[in-house]
Amino acid sequence: MDRRAFLAAGLGTLGQAAWPAAPTGTRLGLDVFSLRSQPWTAFQILDFCAKWNLEVVHFSEPRFLGGLEPEHLAKVGDYARKLNVGIQAGMLSICPTSRLFDRAAGTAEQQIARMVGVARTLGSPLIRAVLGNSGDRSGPIEAHIESTVRVLRNVRSLVMDNNLKIAIENHAGDMQARELKSLIEGAGRDFVGACLDSGNPLITIEDPHLTLETLAPYVLTSHVRDTAVWHTPGGAAVAWIGMGDGNIDIDDYVRKFVRLCPGVPILLEIIVFLKPRIINYYDPAFWNNYRNTPAWEFARFVARVDKGTPRELAPPPSKEETPQRELTDLEKSIKFTRVLLNA
Repeated sequence: MDRRAFLAAGLGTLGQAAWPAAPTGTRLGLDVFSLRSQPWTAFQILDFCAKWNLEVVHFSEPRFLGGLEPEHLAKVGDYARKLNVGIQAGMLSICPTSRLFDRAAGTAEQQIARMVGVARTLGSPLIRAVLGNSGDRSGPIEAHIESTVRVLRNVRSLVMDNNLKIAIENHAGDMQARELKSLIEGAGRDFVGACLDSGNPLITIEDPHLTLETLAPYVLTSHVRDTAVWHTPGGAAVAWIGMGDGNIDIDDYVRKFVRLCPGVPILLEIIVFLKPRIINYYDPAFWNNYRNTPAWEFARFVARVDKGTPRELAPPPSKEETPQRELTDLEKSIKFTRVLLNA
């Protein structure tokens, strides 16, 4: 029996109760975006994590907490500790020049200061943040990186005085690995690191394994999901998919992550049934936003695309069906990853 068949067989015999700890000691958890369609409170999300014996939950956006009042946050933090579930806090863009940045919420420094209080109250060791999304690559991206570095330098003392770190994600097609590395080093790796997302590199024409290899020394936390990628007449198609169903060698990625990022939890961010992202890299205009991509890096991406075959994805569920489909996809991925970590 090959490895993938072994993992699949394990899924049929293991339920969600009494999961053994991974021999590697790697904690398994989830990013709450995996439950984005559930009408749940923060306490119900924590109950779900306890039911599945997940050790870390990442409230990667403030909206998932159900309010930022100190009394509420204290109750959430206390409940998490009662269930023995670690909490990580998060926010969106801290880049004032990004189209994703919410100016109505105050300056980037003010928003980070607010989240420092949130993280301290919850008991989170870090704050996840992002630069922006793929639309910012025409900025050019280097200008947005400089803007973000300035903000981070301005809050360095505040963050370090509160014994926290900022984890910047490679988010929604904004930065390639070497670009995020330059941001971290420019701001100061004594208080800034990476939230490494395995699903986003392919939409920046980057092999996820290259992203991991480049950013491993900087990784503070993670978002992990599988992906399918294949050739199209214009270039490639990228579709996020359940763990074990893609073609990016996710089992090897997880093993490599455990080895290169010891002590960092694997947090599942499962996003399924979206339309594939089309990457038209045969169009010369596509390269306007990727002028600095080394040929050898792009070659690794193409080699990954070469391994894929075109897929007919299931149609998206209706609005009424979405919450249950989302839970089914997440629970299947939890089982797959737990078996993989214990294999």
